[in-house]
Amino acid sequence: MVATERSTHDRLLDAFETLLVTAGSRAATLDAVAAMAEVSKGGLLYHFHSKDELVEAMLTRLREQGAADAAKMRTASNGPVEFYLATSMNTGSAFDRALIAAARIAQENDSRASAALADLREGWIAVLREHLGDESLARTIQLIGDGLYFDDTTGLSEKNALKHVRDVLRRLDVL
Repeated sequence: MVATERSTHDRLLDAFETLLVTAGSRAATLDAVAAMAEVSKGGLLYHFHSKDELVEAMLTRLREQGAADAAKMRTASNGPVEFYLATSMNTGSAFDRALIAAARIAQENDSRASAALADLREGWIAVLREHLGDESLARTIQLIGDGLYFDDTTGLSEKNALKHVRDVLRRLDVL
């Protein structure tokens, strides 16, 4: 089986996200994105005329990834709650990278990034609400997932944090 090569468009977005995550927005210049993606600056400008267009495309792709994640969550064999909690750990996936990159942009008071992240959260809470039939419980599960993700992405995660959460939720008959 031959591996499919990533499109130039996707390689540029991957590079942009990687720079945002590893070095911050100031380092994510058009020149740096082109260099990381191994594309000429002219090649980058063919796809994206500005950093603003890179942000827009990154957020569009993030929304698509989020919709796919919510769909997987809805049909997960182990249930939406378990799926949500298990995926509330940074696996280093492209989706994780996109989430962290969007958060970096949102921290700069970019309302587009904040709105995209809010849309993702709304997609997840909708699935939890449908499954649990309880708004407060769904919000609590989401906040627990947020805490797991924050701890994991900042290196603060306790070794058995997810196990402890699962143990408590089983006692509460949520899992």
